[in-house]
Amino acid sequence: MIHDGTPEELIERLKSLLNVEELDRDLYRGARVTEGRGRVFGGQVIAQALAAASRSVDDGRPPHSLHAYFMRPGDDALPIIYRVERDFDGRSFATRRVIALQRGVPILNMAASFQTPETGLTHQSAMPVVPPPEELKPEQEIVRRHADTVPEELLKWMNSPRPIEIRPVVSRWERADHILPPVQNIWVRAVAPLGDDPSVHRAVLAYLSDFMLLATSTLPHGVHWALANVQSASLDHALWIHEDFRADEWLLYSMDSPWAGHARGFNRGCLFSRDGRLVASVTQEGLIRIRG
Repeated sequence: MIHDGTPEELIERLKSLLNVEELDRDLYRGARVTEGRGRVFGGQVIAQALAAASRSVDDGRPPHSLHAYFMRPGDDALPIIYRVERDFDGRSFATRRVIALQRGVPILNMAASFQTPETGLTHQSAMPVVPPPEELKPEQEIVRRHADTVPEELLKWMNSPRPIEIRPVVSRWERADHILPPVQNIWVRAVAPLGDDPSVHRAVLAYLSDFMLLATSTLPHGVHWALANVQSASLDHALWIHEDFRADEWLLYSMDSPWAGHARGFNRGCLFSRDGRLVASVTQEGLIRIRG
């Protein structure tokens, strides 16, 4: 279990989880963690796939984007095998494809691009004006305070120490109807230092980029993935890494959902450093199916 122990122990287990073991050239195995939920968290698969792809690229050429499609739910009782295809190595860019497999069938396909650092034209969107994390309550504390309105599965999952701290600006659990506009801002960071290896911080960013993003498209409808009549799952996920950052320092994850329909919800996210730099952008479409 990753949700047990001191902050330092939680982070060491997270770092081990998001790393991959080399089995052969361009063939890797990802560790597993059993959380009692049955399926693998999508952010874990993305982070492990990125780690596998990065192993085949020179250290001086960091990843700047990835695009992933989820095809089947991962089984958290099994390890995941990652097969890397070296599609292109140019003077400035390199591209890789990764297939994540369980029981011999793909559960995720991912393409990633890597670039030798360069200078160029610069601009960015402004960071939203929100309260600092010190003025906000941790998500776990908010959920416990409203335990009578939280689904039992979610409450059980949230009642244990976690390697990533989340402090929402506004929480759906503070509204009696759980209905909010399709916009949310959360502060996120690792609960203990991650060290100075940039690849570790990128892996943790890829992992947490899947936090609460799909939920943005459910906010106007008062539904939640833990409700018995809701079937939800990520369908695809794209991440662009713009600037250097530390995932063990506060990042503002600003999300919105401009559209939902046809049992799908589309979501966008921007991750800002504490000093206002836009360090990463995310998009995701997910399944939101209401069962009768």
